[in-house]
Amino acid sequence: MEIKYLGHSSFLIKTKAAKIVTDPFYEEEVGFSFPKVEADIVTVSHYHKDHCNTEAIKGTPLIIDWPGEFEKKEVRVYSYLTFHDDKNAEKKGENVIYKFDDGEITALHCGDLSHALQPALIDEIGSVDILFVPVGGVYTLNPQEASKLTSLIEPSFVIPMHYFKEGLNPQKFEGLSPVESFLKEMGAEGVSAIDKLIVKKDQLNQDSTTVVLLSV
Repeated sequence: MEIKYLGHSSFLIKTKAAKIVTDPFYEEEVGFSFPKVEADIVTVSHYHKDHCNTEAIKGTPLIIDWPGEFEKKEVRVYSYLTFHDDKNAEKKGENVIYKFDDGEITALHCGDLSHALQPALIDEIGSVDILFVPVGGVYTLNPQEASKLTSLIEPSFVIPMHYFKEGLNPQKFEGLSPVESFLKEMGAEGVSAIDKLIVKKDQLNQDSTTVVLLSV
């Protein structure tokens, strides 16, 4: 599995047979440009403009924006309903999280998750090799909450997303924590960003979690 960061909460995930894009965003909302990218599967965690620009994706992808079980090009997608706040969606609405399984590696994208997951849901989700977790707070989990969720899920790799970064629209996101706050919580200060992550089955290690910082 190969993973590239497109910015904010958006990633391009390549398996042996498929290309997946998570939470594509509108440039004017986020502040970053969105690259030209083609996909077989596109997931939308919720319909805020920093997560739902499906029109930007080339090809004829399967667009998933609701809970259920789906499959395309040898990738099975499991999606689960959560909330964009800690008030059962009363303030900001619902959020869908997605688990991808290509038969060898599993990855969980949390979208704009803003609350602790119940143990029953963690059990239902099952084993996760790669966790994409929001860490910036305000709209999502904060660094401390994201670190706690990571310890509960116990992935081999965790990739932070949805944090403050230079170039992000300050009118919308200036209150977000920088990624360094999450790195500190995880005891991973000084981790350098890499262009892409390539994970093979024999690299998985459920005894420890490696923090991966991806550059845009």
